[in-house]
Amino acid sequence: MGEDVEALKRRRPLIEYLRQHNWKGSPVGRFEFVGLCPLHEETQPSFYVNTRKDVFYCHGCGQGGDLIRFIQLSRHLSFRQSLACLDPQTSPAADSAAVLEQAAAFYQQQLDRYPEALRYLSKRGLQDPALIKALEIGYAPGGSLRRHLTAQGYSFDLLQQLGLLNVNGSDALFQRIVFPLRQDEHIVNLYGRSIGAALAHRFLPGTKGGLYAWEKVRHCPEVILVEGLFDYAVLLQAGVPNVTCSLGTHLNADQIRQLCDGERTVYLTFDVDANQSGQLAAEQLACRLRARGIVARRVLLPQGHDPNSFFVEGADARQFQSLVEASLP
Repeated sequence: MGEDVEALKRRRPLIEYLRQHNWKGSPVGRFEFVGLCPLHEETQPSFYVNTRKDVFYCHGCGQGGDLIRFIQLSRHLSFRQSLACLDPQTSPAADSAAVLEQAAAFYQQQLDRYPEALRYLSKRGLQDPALIKALEIGYAPGGSLRRHLTAQGYSFDLLQQLGLLNVNGSDALFQRIVFPLRQDEHIVNLYGRSIGAALAHRFLPGTKGGLYAWEKVRHCPEVILVEGLFDYAVLLQAGVPNVTCSLGTHLNADQIRQLCDGERTVYLTFDVDANQSGQLAAEQLACRLRARGIVARRVLLPQGHDPNSFFVEGADARQFQSLVEASLP
């Protein structure tokens, strides 16, 4: 691994990478250049690049290191993701994961800047800033994602291929609250929840992955399964820890496999809507789980409610627990 990393850096000198990303440096010695720091805003140049050692150091923000460290800092990526950005043999899937990480980080930075997004979260009962941060919730205001990601070196074609940009080159998740969907710590998709009635909720093209936050509950003997991410969020906020989310009533093969990978009781807490679609889906899923040896019980919320609306209208964890205890086979 060490030799591979050094070979990657030899093929792509730091100064060459910086210049390709529009960094302008002036020579201050035989092997040294100085310019404005790309990692923070400044008016006086304090970012030094040593071409002999192939390293950088900024006297303004105190950051320094090699090319891989620079990519980590500038794109907010892990070490392995940074390697993927450099390796010409990197698969499109690895490129996609890096782009989705960057897009998700951008959306998170936007959330606090748009009062309408924060009002929507509050209306949906989600008011704990620490939880909002932990769930990596963001907001897509539109208008600036394309500029931000192309400035990071990602091609317009790749952004369209991933579904981040529509056919007009605009942000496909425009005016939506954005949840990153992770699997094995990597983002596999983004889910956008519209804050208005005019736009539909949407995933990006591709898989929605497994059960949301499954790693946190996979060893629990009892698991509460909900349909939506706001259902998940308000339960977690209320202090109910053993909850996961299927992102809809139709579970994919990976999600079924996850629920059946050990002995457990699954409490199906789907919407109780007027057309009974949520409860019908819960009954069908309960049968599938029982056929695989899993204890499945249906939690009946009051008519017209899902877990999110149940808590928004004043319910608490004790009342929810009462419904769990009264659940039906």
